[in-house]
Amino acid sequence: MNELVTTLIIYGIPLLAVLAYYRSSRSRKAKAALAARKAAKEGGLLEPASLHPVVDPTICIGCSSCINACPEHPLHEVLGLINGKAQLVTPADCIGHGACKTVCPVNAITLVFGTETRGLDIPLLGSNFETSQPGIFIAGELGGMGLIRNAIEQGRQAMDAIRAVTGKNSGYEYDVLIVGAGPSGFSASLAAKSHGMKYKTIEQDTLGGTVAHYPRGKLVMTAPVDLPLYGKVKFKDTSKEALLDFWEKVEAKSGVEISYRERLENVTPDGDGFIATTTRGEYRVRAVLLAIGRRGTPRKLGVPGEDQNKVVYRLVDPEQFKGQHVLVVGGGDSALEAAISLSEEEGTQVTLSYRSESFSRAKQRNRDAVDEAKRSNRMRVLMSSQVKTIGENDVSIAHDDIESTFPNDAVIVCAGGILPTPFLKKIGVEVDTKFGTA
Repeated sequence: MNELVTTLIIYGIPLLAVLAYYRSSRSRKAKAALAARKAAKEGGLLEPASLHPVVDPTICIGCSSCINACPEHPLHEVLGLINGKAQLVTPADCIGHGACKTVCPVNAITLVFGTETRGLDIPLLGSNFETSQPGIFIAGELGGMGLIRNAIEQGRQAMDAIRAVTGKNSGYEYDVLIVGAGPSGFSASLAAKSHGMKYKTIEQDTLGGTVAHYPRGKLVMTAPVDLPLYGKVKFKDTSKEALLDFWEKVEAKSGVEISYRERLENVTPDGDGFIATTTRGEYRVRAVLLAIGRRGTPRKLGVPGEDQNKVVYRLVDPEQFKGQHVLVVGGGDSALEAAISLSEEEGTQVTLSYRSESFSRAKQRNRDAVDEAKRSNRMRVLMSSQVKTIGENDVSIAHDDIESTFPNDAVIVCAGGILPTPFLKKIGVEVDTKFGTA
């Protein structure tokens, strides 16, 4: 009997201690997940931007593998355990990596686009990235994959598929027209050059696509990836400047050719290929790869004076506005991040105007940063406001039923964009609106 008691003491007490710690740890994690979920709900941040996980609670075993695999963890609690099951607790922080699905040991996770309340337009694509219009391909953000690593991989893979279609000699001026020089388009251009293909790459803006529009110093989440003509890119986290500098060096060293400030206007069938019309002319091409973003055409305010050169629709470098009176219009992450970056420039006076009562579409960290800038008098924030006119040296804004005029040197409008869906339909590409489906 004494031996049994001794055995229980030796093994039982440590086991009970471990179980108690395990239960306590699970309880703390559940409370943290509930708090994060509550904060996301109060901030109106329950709509994921793109691809995101849906967890089946009848299958989930609560092992936390998906939580730990998320590249945003532990900085953001994208997934959390609630009642012993994994749930998406801060949907707006999800970057569509998909690692959660990969590591789930019981296949309880499905990756979907859109939600029941908010649809997401996604072009119909085959496994080789070809659209419903044979010969037109899509890779990267437009197809729903905004993550840099995924976009680079898709650009390379799409070019392999296009190469199989065009063959060694397509008989056209170009085997492929690549539209866009962001991560996907740049990768595709390098792949086309490595294969000896006749390619034409056009970009309506600058190298880097959406990445080039990030505020200065913003960290870009990426992962090791193979870049055609270069090899393995080993860094995981980097700044916008470092990443763009790296791409510029690859562009120069590889000799890849990109026609900047050239925009695609139309694509019409031409035998087995197409005639692509741009702002600079026409090209006969066997295939087209659309590697463009989802932002499309910037949404304008439609107010007098908006056609002035001092009005822009993205922030490139906050330093260029140093010492000026700058108005930022918008309430999403891009607007808040622009305003925050500007407020950190010495002597720059920033006004942030948004038409709604709260920044319901912005991440909590950006809202906190705006609140701090407001408290420290580095930023004037006008909620429920509307720009009325933009003068040469001032702006008029309606706020609290009063229209006021403020000194102004520059206006940055971050009001989103008009999606390229109409253009896709115009050239024969079918688009499906996803409401929480794969």
